[in-house]
Amino acid sequence: MTGPRTSTRNLGLLLFDDVEELDAVGPWEVLSYWTLHHPEDGWSISCLSRDGEPVLAAKGLTLAAHHSMSSAPPLDVLIHPGGQGTRSLMRNPEHLAWVRVQAAAVPLMTSVCTGALVYAAAGLLAGRPATTHWESLDLLHELDPTIQVRPDARFVDDGNVITSAGVSAGIDMALHLVARVAGVDRA
Repeated sequence: MTGPRTSTRNLGLLLFDDVEELDAVGPWEVLSYWTLHHPEDGWSISCLSRDGEPVLAAKGLTLAAHHSMSSAPPLDVLIHPGGQGTRSLMRNPEHLAWVRVQAAAVPLMTSVCTGALVYAAAGLLAGRPATTHWESLDLLHELDPTIQVRPDARFVDDGNVITSAGVSAGIDMALHLVARVAGVDRA
C-alpha cells in the first residue's frame, strides 16, 4: 500500500451517538496530522455518521461529520470507534449489514475499543485474533467463542482487520496504521 499514487486513498472515521470521544479524536489527531502534513502520500481522512449530521459523544461533545454513511467516498480504511453507543449498534441489524458491506469492499477495517464488539457481532472476527477494552474482553468472547481474544495486546493486526484495546490504544493503532501504509519514518 506504499508508493506514489495518482488517486487519493480515503480513511473514514465513523461517528455515532455515544461514541467515546478519545476513541474517535485520538486516531483523528494522528491520521489528520499525517494526511495534512504529507499530502504527497496520497491519503485523506473524513468523518462519517449515519445521516451526515453531528453526533453527541459519550461525555457531551458534539462531533460533526463530513459525509453520511451513504455519501462517503469509497474507503480504503474504515475506523470504527467504541463507546457506549456500540451496545446498540452491535444489536442493530441495519448497522451490522452496513459493516458487512464495508468489510466486503474496504481493504482494511479497524476498530478502537468496543468497536470490536460491533465487528464481532457482524461476524468479521470469527476465528481471528482480536482485542478490545479490558472490561469487554469477556463479552467479545461471548459474542463469538471462536475469536482468539488477546487480553494483553494494545492492538492486533490480522491482515485486513486491526482491533485495538481501550481508548488510548486507538492512538497506538493509528500510529501503527501510518507505519503500515506510509512507513515507520512517517509514524
